[in-house]
Amino acid sequence: MKYRSLGTTTEKLSSIGLGCMGMNHGYGTPDDKESIATLERAIELGITFWDTADVYANGQNEELLARVLKTNRDKIFLATKFGFRSNPGEGNVQFDGSPAYIKIAVERSLKRLGTDVIDLYYAHRVDPNVPIEETVSAMAELVKEGKVRYLGLSEASATSLRKAHGVHPISALQSEYSLLTRETEGNVMPVCRELGISFVPFSPLARGLMTNTLDVSTLAEGDFRKSLPRYQEEYKENNTRLANGFAELAAGKNATAAQLALAWVLAQGEYIIPIPGTKRRKYLEENAAAVDLELNASDLQDIESLLAKYPNTGARYGESQNKLVDRT
Repeated sequence: MKYRSLGTTTEKLSSIGLGCMGMNHGYGTPDDKESIATLERAIELGITFWDTADVYANGQNEELLARVLKTNRDKIFLATKFGFRSNPGEGNVQFDGSPAYIKIAVERSLKRLGTDVIDLYYAHRVDPNVPIEETVSAMAELVKEGKVRYLGLSEASATSLRKAHGVHPISALQSEYSLLTRETEGNVMPVCRELGISFVPFSPLARGLMTNTLDVSTLAEGDFRKSLPRYQEEYKENNTRLANGFAELAAGKNATAAQLALAWVLAQGEYIIPIPGTKRRKYLEENAAAVDLELNASDLQDIESLLAKYPNTGARYGESQNKLVDRT
């Protein structure tokens, strides 16, 4: 495994982290036994940057990680997120970035994770009803109390990121970023580079589309991708052709499509640390090998040319999910 710096800190994180959400949230049927084996294998491979959130499986994702953290806490750089909370009886989820809720949320996460400190604590979104300065001030108090080491934001705009960083150093900004999702290139990523903030892409494989192994028609009930625009029938032909062509490019590099997609993300800058998610050792090992795949200018141009041939990929989010993305 290779390593990259977290922001301007002295921390060295595995160049590819591990997104743990899908182990028991959002993607089909959980398999705790295989997930535990995957977490243990991650340690062996040097993938020590793990990402979870309190909302994943209503806290059960944090509890799942705790089973491995119990005897391996000193080996893991642990990130979790807060803010999403459900409204009983209303059937919807809202974001709460208030100082009062942050105090509650962190204690719950610490207990579920079985630890006394969280290495990187993210606001899972930006609360439109609470100034970001207030949210970050409350998060900074957790640093002073020794409950949190570093702070991060998720899906925040460049403006919010600057405001937040002015209150307390933000070490990481997590947003969706992949070959198919590149909106952050325009303004967010340049601010990260300017301020020395790590950019942490989630879904760097476009939720499986760029692996050329995903058959959208076979997605299980409960798989939330079935509700996203990009996975609907109208985009199927375009995305199938794109994935097939991309797999051919990967084969020319003696790599899998997943490895080439991750290598492309890594090639966008040393400040980028992607967190592909998986609950299977097979895919974890495949992803880990991407750090050794070097891309030259010609390789990158070939990828851009292919993407230009198949632009009708569909939006990453529907209306309800888009409402929770900060674009101020």
